[in-house]
Amino acid sequence: MTIIERHQPARHRAIFLSDIHLGTRGCQAEILLDFLKRNESEYLYLVGDIVDGWRLKRWWYWPQSHNDVVQKIMRKARKGTNVVYIPGNHDEAARQYCQLTFGDVRVQEEAIHEAPDGRKLLVIHGDQFDGIVRYARWLAILGDWAYATALRINTLFNWARRKLGLPYWSLSAFLKHKVKNAVQFIADYENAVANEARRRGVDGVVCGHIHHAEIRTIGGILYCNDGDWVESCTALVEDFDGRLRIVHWADEMARRSSRLPLSAAQHLAAE
Repeated sequence: MTIIERHQPARHRAIFLSDIHLGTRGCQAEILLDFLKRNESEYLYLVGDIVDGWRLKRWWYWPQSHNDVVQKIMRKARKGTNVVYIPGNHDEAARQYCQLTFGDVRVQEEAIHEAPDGRKLLVIHGDQFDGIVRYARWLAILGDWAYATALRINTLFNWARRKLGLPYWSLSAFLKHKVKNAVQFIADYENAVANEARRRGVDGVVCGHIHHAEIRTIGGILYCNDGDWVESCTALVEDFDGRLRIVHWADEMARRSSRLPLSAAQHLAAE
């Protein structure tokens, strides 16, 4: 593979990203930047929790890579990508600016995305279907603190894995799927979101919030969760034929590095 071929970005009709959590140490900004450089689309949906206002209120953390993510998204908008920003619960302060446009980025409470075959997909963050966030905010904040602690452990864990030449692996995601209550919460959430899509009369729904990427059909409704850029480093992409799929970018980076000779891998890491 030549240098020119490696730099040719993949083209999609739409890209859906959520739960980036800029402003936290758990944010995998470098991996996201690599994804943004190598993927272009006509539509880019930012499906909530892009900036973590909860964490930034307690302490300030904003490295250059987080600023680079914002600049890369704004640059895409300036170059013609239709960028829609749907705030979530962690960046809920932006909800007061819904229906406004900032730097070619439209802020909306929700959106309807129409696929090439005419199917209509409701695009929402999904926190309104999380009872803890809606009715026990103090418990949600406590859970967020516990989650952040797990992510700090995860950061140290993956630092050791990188030293050993191993790819990124999410400890918190592994623990989440081993806990029965967490698995039941995910199932209840997915059903609630699908029911809302059915009530709205649309064909499917795209959401985030629970950091669990998934595409499946629930009672005739297409349920899509685009995951996150803290644990799984996933995006939902729609190709020009309307096919939806989840991209696991940390795995893609690991495969790409393993296929390159050492000198090329070093060049790639320096980008």
